[in-house]
Amino acid sequence: MAIQSPAGDSPSRGKRADAQRNRQTVLTAAAEVFVTSGVDAPIRQIAAQAGVGMATIYRHFPTRADLVTAVYHHQIEACAEAGPNLLASADSPLEALRQWIDLFVDFLITKHGLADALQSDNDRFAALHAHFLDRLLPVCAQLLDAAVEAGDIRPGTQPYELMRGIGNLCIGRDNDPRYDPRRLIVLLLQGLQRPHAS
Repeated sequence: MAIQSPAGDSPSRGKRADAQRNRQTVLTAAAEVFVTSGVDAPIRQIAAQAGVGMATIYRHFPTRADLVTAVYHHQIEACAEAGPNLLASADSPLEALRQWIDLFVDFLITKHGLADALQSDNDRFAALHAHFLDRLLPVCAQLLDAAVEAGDIRPGTQPYELMRGIGNLCIGRDNDPRYDPRRLIVLLLQGLQRPHAS
């Protein structure tokens, strides 16, 4: 019989919960560091951001490719889950779409350097890209459909072309500090809107 803690959890269950919290903390910290320093950032920088030891990171993610892949998956899931939540809570479908696109841009910036980090593992990269499309295209479609139905944007925009267009606008951000893709993305969204949509 397992010894119960005062809260009623077994020690092993408590350790699993702590390990899961540590893993999520590391993934969040790594995503933030990747935005500012790229996927080649020192592991010690990620550990400092997460407030954990480097051994904790290596315990969960033995290689940099493991960490980069896990961050990518984590960001995909967060972006996918945000879509329906934003539709339920935003003032309008158009506002939900705007907020989701902002998260999507954050995700694209985080993923900078992913291909280089995984270039020795093309199968892993292909699987991640397929997962990216499988999870995010339906969410983008749902947001677009809701905005069209509300009369906020013109019909006819395909989710893939919108996501691809936003991705293309994000290219070059790191090479030129004068370039802000978000300004152009605002213009892109304005171009999709019906004249009466604010």
